[in-house]
Amino acid sequence: MSPARYVILGVFAGIATSAAPVQFQSSERQAALVELYTSEGCSSCPPAESWLSGLKEASGLWRNFVPVAFHVDYWDYLGWRDKWSSKQHSDRQRAYAGVWGSESIYTPEFVLNGKEWHNWLGLGGVPGSSGTKVGILSVTSRDTNHWDVSFIPAAGGTTGYEVNAALLISGVGSDVKAGENAGRHLKHDFVVLKLVTQPLILKNAGFQGAFVLPAQEKKLEGRLALAVWASCSGRPEPVQAVGGWLVPSEKTK
Repeated sequence: MSPARYVILGVFAGIATSAAPVQFQSSERQAALVELYTSEGCSSCPPAESWLSGLKEASGLWRNFVPVAFHVDYWDYLGWRDKWSSKQHSDRQRAYAGVWGSESIYTPEFVLNGKEWHNWLGLGGVPGSSGTKVGILSVTSRDTNHWDVSFIPAAGGTTGYEVNAALLISGVGSDVKAGENAGRHLKHDFVVLKLVTQPLILKNAGFQGAFVLPAQEKKLEGRLALAVWASCSGRPEPVQAVGGWLVPSEKTK
């Protein structure tokens, strides 16, 4: 297999290997990708993060909706460097702004299925599937490190697609010493640790690919998860999404 088909992500040691395959698979109907752009340096962000954290126990998590929190780096200049922040996350938000023809970006900002979303506080319940049949996205692994990807679009055709794979961590926090949130203990869930995008290859009736999650020396306390979404080549908007926990909850350990 060509090395070009592999995506390299970082994952922290401590995930037990298993002989039984691990598979996350969407239905044919579109799952909602819920993106939050946030920062520990933003005093308006904690309520948005609290709302996102509330999705951990919500019905339909990973099946009807996939939440991810991108910590941006453009608030770091205020005196507190958000350790979860990345220029890559800020660039993704700017890519959305370019699609929408917007001249500015801000936090907290929610993006739902590739569209700016303002009514998250007024939502009666949790985000759900759009009901649109877009295709089946699945990822499979025997060790939660090496993953195979398959996307079978509902409409067929030869449109180019790419896979986006994000390693997430939940149940983490920070004692903020400076900036707008100085003196506060902030809790975070669904934080994006690593994000990689890779082209998918047309094969038979679908698109195929693979990525690798190699172990790193450093381990963070928290619960890891994987979020994966397919998008049209060169576009930030998701077409289909899927995900799941990589380690058990405290209740099941």
